[in-house]
Amino acid sequence: MSGALLVAGTTSDAGKSVLTAGICRWLARQGVSVAPFKAQNMSLNSMVTADGAEIGRAQYMQAQAARVEPRAAMNPVLLKPGSDRRSQVVVLGRPVAEVDATQYGAHKERLRAVVADCLAELRAAHDVVVCEGAGSPAEINLRAGDIVNMGLARAADLPVIVVGDIDRGGVFASLYGTVALLEPADQALIAGFVVNKFRGAAELLAPGLDQLEALTGRPTLGVLPWTLGLYLDSEDTLALDARPREDARGPYGRETLRIAVVRFPRISNFTDLDALACEPGVAVRYAASPGDLADADLVVLPGTRATVHDLAWLRRTGLADEIARRAADGRPVLGVCGGHQMLAREIHDDVESGAGRVEGLGLLPARVRFDAAKTLARPEGSAYGEPVTAYEIHHGVVDVEGGEPFLDGCRVGAVYGTTWHGAMENDAFRRAFLADVARRAGRDFTPAPDVSFAALREATLDRLGDLVADHLDTGALWRLIEKGAPSGLPVVPPGGAPPIA
Repeated sequence: MSGALLVAGTTSDAGKSVLTAGICRWLARQGVSVAPFKAQNMSLNSMVTADGAEIGRAQYMQAQAARVEPRAAMNPVLLKPGSDRRSQVVVLGRPVAEVDATQYGAHKERLRAVVADCLAELRAAHDVVVCEGAGSPAEINLRAGDIVNMGLARAADLPVIVVGDIDRGGVFASLYGTVALLEPADQALIAGFVVNKFRGAAELLAPGLDQLEALTGRPTLGVLPWTLGLYLDSEDTLALDARPREDARGPYGRETLRIAVVRFPRISNFTDLDALACEPGVAVRYAASPGDLADADLVVLPGTRATVHDLAWLRRTGLADEIARRAADGRPVLGVCGGHQMLAREIHDDVESGAGRVEGLGLLPARVRFDAAKTLARPEGSAYGEPVTAYEIHHGVVDVEGGEPFLDGCRVGAVYGTTWHGAMENDAFRRAFLADVARRAGRDFTPAPDVSFAALREATLDRLGDLVADHLDTGALWRLIEKGAPSGLPVVPPGGAPPIA
């Protein structure tokens, strides 16, 4: 067997990533050798593979769902925005350029060949490759240079299913319109639909699905129910808006430990905090104003793709002053990667922002210098007497000049800094850190002794596999994977843009 499938979506955050992961887990549980693939990803949420390559965090998670080792070929092109118009281009796990949005097109032909080679490599090594699209395939202004949606599907003759988020509203118009905007040759590969995040009476939805099939000639292959707790390694900050605020009380009547995460404009690797949120009695929320920090027991400055610019935003909003007051009062503050850099006395950046010397918050005895070379690593260490494994992705090098050691950074009083992402996924370290924070905050909180983040992650991936097995037409999925899109699918008017040259 050597099959493939492309999961496209009507919008960003429609459910492509979780559906791709669910299909990978469903196949892996049946003994199928399967791998995920996303030709081009735009995300500030990335991860480092075992061999030191940077890929999108969602593709790393999908590889875990497939029970295979993540590798650079699964996400050959990663774009990391540093502003509204410029992005760092990461190819096969290594940064190669900083480009303006209009300059990126000049790289497309070379990247198209890289994408084709990576997909061929994965297809040769695995029975099935489940590809994920980006944004929407109906972004007709970008179709001519597309290498991730219908451009990929056409080049590799991939059947395509389109997922739409019914919780947003307008799902029928979105699904129909997505097909109708495509030219006939692209439409010929659209084989069916999946409705995501449905809650309500199925009998009320059914007539709409029947009419959608009558209008497009394509069936709905399944309806996935709205399910709590599936916030797995999201690619962009749209997913943060969908996360529910935690209850103000923890279980067993204990006081909740309240954690406020500063939501920088260019926040990156926000999944660092997922392991904290998995702890019973811990409430994690995102903060954009000083008032959001008022009752927080711990304030976290997370990673960012634009340290200097987001530091300026921190000052404009008044958050910097509030964080300084908290530190002076001995209330816990944690900086991770870019957040750690902000806590230093001084930042010298001629690489990311070109701003030169910038004064930091001065809450940690450290200085930061930005190197052109990017650090990509999987470090190991210990803290609180517990082992810690993590990963690093940064240009900024923090030179620590004092304080007590804390992972690769330092601690002064209740202010902690580290460049290590993923440290909180280490259960024993996380519990020790939270206990220290609770003590310093004067909070009556004891971390649960038996929470395993890895086990919770694995259970969530199994839930995704269950959703596919229980709610999708898996027979139809098999046929698409093995045989491709059915022939003779009708063209949906108006037929979209003129054919691609």
